[in-house]
Amino acid sequence: MKKAYVFPGQGSQFSGMGKELYDTNNQAKAMFEKSNDILGFRITDIMFTGSDEALKQTNVTQPAIFIHSVVLASIAADFNPDMVAGHSLGEFSALVANKALSFEDALVLVSKRAQAMQKACELNPSSMAAVLGLADEKVEEICHSITEEVVVAANYNCPGQLVISGSTKGIEIACEQMKAAGAKRALVLPVGGAFHSPLMEPARVELEKAILETKFSLPICPVYQNVNALPSINVDEIKLNLVSQLTAPVRWTQTVKNITQDGGSIFVECGPGKVLQGLVKKISPEAEVFSI
Repeated sequence: MKKAYVFPGQGSQFSGMGKELYDTNNQAKAMFEKSNDILGFRITDIMFTGSDEALKQTNVTQPAIFIHSVVLASIAADFNPDMVAGHSLGEFSALVANKALSFEDALVLVSKRAQAMQKACELNPSSMAAVLGLADEKVEEICHSITEEVVVAANYNCPGQLVISGSTKGIEIACEQMKAAGAKRALVLPVGGAFHSPLMEPARVELEKAILETKFSLPICPVYQNVNALPSINVDEIKLNLVSQLTAPVRWTQTVKNITQDGGSIFVECGPGKVLQGLVKKISPEAEVFSI
């Protein structure tokens, strides 16, 4: 029985996240304070007492979820992963968990990633939408048919739940066509832009330079990466996939299936919320799911 630790991405944040850890655990407190120093502002103030609106800012959300997730993994008494994976942003948390990246270096990269994505969002009016109740193939077919705008499949979350990403106009057109094709819902999401789409290319270029300049170490266990849903312990491959992730879809359904096929039967979600536990159960109903 292999244990997989999985780490959530953007959208799992909540006001008050991490405060109990900070107040009750000295190691956690030290990591939170180190994070404030690295980022150059007191992100803990926003995490612990900030408004939901303040937490939604990309330059806050991404580091906040990363910090919370890694602190939880760091103080867990029996943390011993056989494999790790993260949903989008969560891949950085996973790479700290398997010791490919240091906490400090990963936080710097996450901050740069958030800022680069924010800039890319401001360049092009764009958004994302959740499509429920349609087969992945049908969603892909509709996206491909919209040639006058950018629209792509972005997050393969679980069977019957796929997030699309693209230009504002493209998402509007796609949502209408998804509903006409029988989707239960096609709901525009309250996000800043078209994550995991070609519109993130400026961010990909910016992040590539930072990632290639960062020291990565040989991981203690495989990371199943978003881009191809496959396990890797090859540092060069991990870096390239981490760069490609910004403009490529998150293949979470395929990732969970591959972990299960490789013997992973216990999934432990490490971070705020329980989103990934729900997705894992829909993808692999026989899996055991827990959270730290």
